[in-house]
Amino acid sequence: MTVIWILLAVLGLIILLLMIAVIRALTVKTPIHTNDAGRDGKADTERGMKYAPRLSRMIQVETVSNRNNADTAKFYAFHKALEELFPNIHRVCEKNDIGGSLLFCWKGENRRAPILLMSHMDVVEAQGEWKHAPFSGEIADGRVWGRGTVDTKGNLFCMMQAVEELIESRYTPPGDVYIASSCTEELNGHGAPDTVEFLRARGVKLWLLLDEGGVVMDEPFAGVKGRYAMIGVIEKGYCDIKFYARGEGGHASAPPKNTPITRLAKFISEVDKKRLFRPEVSPVVKEMFGAFLPGMSFPMRLVFKNLWLFEPLLKRVMGNISPLGAAMLQTTVAFTMTSGSQGANVLPREASVTANLRFIPHQAGDESVGIITSIAKEYDIAHEIIVKSEPSNAADTKGIAYKAVEAVIRQVFPNVGVSPYIMTGGTDAKFYAPVCSSCLRFAPLFIDKQQFASVHAADENISINALPDAVDFFKQIIGLTE
Repeated sequence: MTVIWILLAVLGLIILLLMIAVIRALTVKTPIHTNDAGRDGKADTERGMKYAPRLSRMIQVETVSNRNNADTAKFYAFHKALEELFPNIHRVCEKNDIGGSLLFCWKGENRRAPILLMSHMDVVEAQGEWKHAPFSGEIADGRVWGRGTVDTKGNLFCMMQAVEELIESRYTPPGDVYIASSCTEELNGHGAPDTVEFLRARGVKLWLLLDEGGVVMDEPFAGVKGRYAMIGVIEKGYCDIKFYARGEGGHASAPPKNTPITRLAKFISEVDKKRLFRPEVSPVVKEMFGAFLPGMSFPMRLVFKNLWLFEPLLKRVMGNISPLGAAMLQTTVAFTMTSGSQGANVLPREASVTANLRFIPHQAGDESVGIITSIAKEYDIAHEIIVKSEPSNAADTKGIAYKAVEAVIRQVFPNVGVSPYIMTGGTDAKFYAPVCSSCLRFAPLFIDKQQFASVHAADENISINALPDAVDFFKQIIGLTE
């Protein structure tokens, strides 16, 4: 009899918890995030058409960065294009050339600490078949086409155009405004670190930094309807590790057991099958899911409104639901490059595979590296760390800088939701912690799914209607007084 009463009590508790969860899900407000374009749902096509040829000129200067080629001539050709496009900036602002990277300073009234707007000038190679030539800057179908339109000359154009127009109107900002543009971002190179050292030497402490990262987009997460502005507040750490196995080599006609390639294959298979890294739903991810609630279907809303109940389940199944969602919960590992014998009938004396890790803050560099290298040792596989950096510090989503940027977004994009998120990629912003505690990663550009997918791929392009709102966004950011 006692057992029955215990079972009934447990059942009653489960029913009560589910009822509470359902009621909480039902209290979420009706979605207000629409797919309207621009401020008040109106696209400023006239201004967009005016801006398009100017951005096109920037795209036409090929600025592919190459780790094996230190020639900066192409970047100085880009500098020359900027001089032609933005004469007011070059007349009024202090210009600093830092090894090909640029730093402008527009002096303000000292009523506010300095801010820094940044967007890199270098781009990746333009491989694949393109609908429009990648460095033509062609204007067609209401878009500017070419490598760098999204990543990130489009953003650089908008911030510089905002400053150019404000100077023309004889405006003076409340505080100093810096514009930084690295020529080595795609290589994780020296441009940004050298710029930070330049600022440190001057004793500059920034109130706000805005770099590339999140954008304005529809359905930013699987199953979430509506348009959202995504602000990156944390950047995951980065590591490339080369794993290599050695053997006797020899002729492939009489192979021994456990050759270097066999051991590497077993190692890769085990890493792929196991749950190596611990998932955690961080405060930033909880806040992100909270912002998404109005756009979720009821079943999703039931889960994400009640993480106090469903979090353990979510951590187990997220990897099967969304790779992006899973990457925001844990360290990830991907095997990217392999090498072995150069002959089809020759056993390699050494074979290798390179792994790319992205560290989550709660399980950062040493711990994550230790987990995967301990498995490698079981297969007699050595390793070499090629490059390694820790996760960035988190910007405070309750802080003045974040709230100010959020307010500007809501004014320029009134029908758009705003959400923080964890950046799974890398930016130059990670280097700026010594001079700024509020490094936010957001480009105020509406990007559709095709445009988002075109980053580092073929047919990169941006809508001309996205440009005016972004220019207006930067004008308002420049006018902030904390």
